[in-house]
Amino acid sequence: MTTIANSKYEAVIGLEVHAQLLTESKAFAPVSTEYGGAPNTQVTPLCLGHPGTLPVLNENLVRYIIRMGLATECKVARKSIFARKNYFYPDLPKGYQISQFDTPICYEGNIHIELEEYDKTIGLTRIHMEEDAGKSIHDQDPYHTLVDLNRAGTPLIEIVSEPDMRTPQEAYAYLTKIKQIVQYLEICDGNMEEGSLRCDANVSIRPRGQEELGTRTELKNMNSFRNVERAISYEIERQIDLVESGGEVIQKTLLWDANKLETRQMRTKEEAHDYRYFPEPDIPPVIVTEELLDEVRSNLPELPDVRLQRFMDELGLSEEDAIVLTESRYLADYYENVLEKLDEPKAVANVILSEVLRVLNERSISIREFPISVDRLAELVKLKLDDKVNSSAMQEIFNEMLTEDKPPEELAKEMNLIQVSDSGFVEPIIEEVIASNPDEVEKYKGGKKALIGFFIGQVMKKSQGKANPKQVRELVAKKLDS
Repeated sequence: MTTIANSKYEAVIGLEVHAQLLTESKAFAPVSTEYGGAPNTQVTPLCLGHPGTLPVLNENLVRYIIRMGLATECKVARKSIFARKNYFYPDLPKGYQISQFDTPICYEGNIHIELEEYDKTIGLTRIHMEEDAGKSIHDQDPYHTLVDLNRAGTPLIEIVSEPDMRTPQEAYAYLTKIKQIVQYLEICDGNMEEGSLRCDANVSIRPRGQEELGTRTELKNMNSFRNVERAISYEIERQIDLVESGGEVIQKTLLWDANKLETRQMRTKEEAHDYRYFPEPDIPPVIVTEELLDEVRSNLPELPDVRLQRFMDELGLSEEDAIVLTESRYLADYYENVLEKLDEPKAVANVILSEVLRVLNERSISIREFPISVDRLAELVKLKLDDKVNSSAMQEIFNEMLTEDKPPEELAKEMNLIQVSDSGFVEPIIEEVIASNPDEVEKYKGGKKALIGFFIGQVMKKSQGKANPKQVRELVAKKLDS
């Protein structure tokens, strides 16, 4: 296929992201939204749209979308209405989906993304409220598709970008930033694998310099950030190859096959009028008062970009370290909670970035599942700062703390890892090492000062690692230079 970077064409990419909200009940029915329930156990006649049932709007759906709107600098409509989006699908029990059409509650916002070589602002067309459909299951029966309606009616927000992205990497960065924001706002867990964050991509190409947009295709069924990036790359190259060979791009919806790393056609051209939208007659307009806006605004958390800058300006962290620590709100919270116990920003950051993240990656867990409390981690770092243990000992104690719920200093004593800073213990060992190595002493005095490392190593070995390395260096230098 054509290499995108060397092409005479430019890609135009827009993303539609659905975020499943962390409300306790569904959008229009008092039914649990907890993930993992037995199939079709979280369903009521309201979810199924039975005659005589009337939907009632979940107030937290409104609050959560306003949080997202304010966090992305959107305008918030003081009045918006719901609409019925009509289409047939086996897992859509009502035959329509309650959504918003021409009056989204949030609109004209933006999201700032950072790439290695440049930053960019991506415009948001709209963020609107809707309910989720159920789930069709194709791999549990050899002859039939099964339907689980537990998810039907779960609150969603749909975040629709402007066609401002030009590369798959920009799309990846944009999706990553959305996940970070919804997690910071605590309105969605951002888990693509469980379907709580889902993404469709609209992709087209045009000759560089041309203003007019090309014919777009829509990509679906992308269940990870990397698959979004791969699918967009594949589709850009497919369209370029098609046009270069004299063909024409046809508007259609494509499914991404993550195993074959290719797309396949799902359906052809589809427009808004195909859904026969009309106002939802059973739900009154949503009125956003100034009081509600002020309340939501006052409860917004510190957002990731602001926190990152504060970590650099106030805590003295490098940009690279601050980016890693603020990527997850929960990791940043853990870090700051440790700092409340021990005000040593760089020392604490070093342990989290090395040891803590190593364990999280090895065990594939989040910081919320990490077994070492902030108090115990602070105590461990203080042991090192107080020169009671050295770096290798601290790592040994850390590993033991993962399974032993004991204070770090108690573990250090049990493991015989406490450093001895008593000169009465260290000086006889130093004298013995110097007396046993006259040739090295002569070379040192002759100008080979690097040999001090040899003497320090010998002392640490004879002390079985108990001596304080800093004190050993000072005393060895003093003895040899006297």
